[in-house]
Amino acid sequence: MFKLVRGFKDILPADTALWQHVEGIVRELLEDFGFSELRIPILEQTELFARSIGASTDIVEKEMYTFTDRGGASLTLRPEATASVVRSYIEHQLYAKDPVRKLYTIGPMFRRERPQKGRYRQFYQINAEVFGLHDPRVDAELILLLMTFIDRLELSGIMLHINSLGCPECRPRFKDALKSFLAGRSEQFCSDCLRRRHENPLRIFDCKVPACKEATMEAPSILDDLCEACRAHFENVKRSLDGFEIPYQINHRLVRGLDYYTRTTFEVLADALGAQDAVAGGGRYDGLVKALGGPDQPGVGFAIGVDRLMELLAGRAQSFQKRPHLYIAALGPNTQERAFEWVQDLRKNKVRTEMDFQDRSLKSQMRRANKLGAGYALIVGERELDEGAAVLRNMTTKEEEGIPLDDLVGLVVKKIKPSTAGSR
Repeated sequence: MFKLVRGFKDILPADTALWQHVEGIVRELLEDFGFSELRIPILEQTELFARSIGASTDIVEKEMYTFTDRGGASLTLRPEATASVVRSYIEHQLYAKDPVRKLYTIGPMFRRERPQKGRYRQFYQINAEVFGLHDPRVDAELILLLMTFIDRLELSGIMLHINSLGCPECRPRFKDALKSFLAGRSEQFCSDCLRRRHENPLRIFDCKVPACKEATMEAPSILDDLCEACRAHFENVKRSLDGFEIPYQINHRLVRGLDYYTRTTFEVLADALGAQDAVAGGGRYDGLVKALGGPDQPGVGFAIGVDRLMELLAGRAQSFQKRPHLYIAALGPNTQERAFEWVQDLRKNKVRTEMDFQDRSLKSQMRRANKLGAGYALIVGERELDEGAAVLRNMTTKEEEGIPLDDLVGLVVKKIKPSTAGSR
């Protein structure tokens, strides 16, 4: 018997209705904010991720699914979406008509991490990206969109963390200060941090080793070294968030694990998730489009971890399962033939309908209707065929009424659809 590859999972029918509900909410919200959907491939050239994410990041060094195809090309299953979205923005010259573009994508990402609660090797993200605008209000608007989505899901125990990573002008000063801080603490860090303190010292803030976290508690803050332009940008972001009445916590250790971020960075954390508590995160990446061969256009975006959202929403999955509006309990071969035709016509009229194909007893069929959670049952036997009327039973109230067979489909649609239009 074949089993799942370690770190991957099936999303079963009991859960997919909730996934569809969440995706429906976010699609509607994104489109209300002016975003258009972009569908990107899951395979890209490896160099795209090495250049965008950063060669010294954990993702590129340890986690990517990379292989050489038969033509000798190095390809990688996408570990994140922003690099692919930027590649598409450049390759298809989406900036030519108007450099300001708002794009979103929903789909799977792949990283070969150690499987654990909240981490899978195939995981799902919702990404939103805005190109062509430097204005800090765009950063705040994107955060407002994200927090509105969280609010519509009625999630509690959520906290927004924000930071600024500065720009190429002011970040070198902070790197020098951080290197000086790290210089006399070699014995406190893991081997990865010891290597990265020279290549990219900001990466030490991403380390999950407890000793490394402890050793950086007194590290300098990048907020102390921001240039005037970056400081003003960050103040404007905070001012807008205050205007939106969005609570936040400033976290000077927040670096997001990817080299392309500049200025604003943010994460949404959930108390209920424990150690893997980041539900969403993002930030500004003003130099990425140019670095990948495109025009000098700024960008800002976020990614939502759908798998972790589902952990927070797990208790609601059952309420979103789509149940039949109607179950037809047909008794006898002649009735079965008529019922089969009614089922198809009702489905074409958007009434979710099921029937029995095994000619079981009425008691067995009603038990099946209850098990499926049908809102109504239509009972038809040879006597009902002779009399020209079926019995429609409300499975909740147990009330019954006769439905003439001459216009059965039309009458059932009228009686059931108004009360089931918003049902699951």
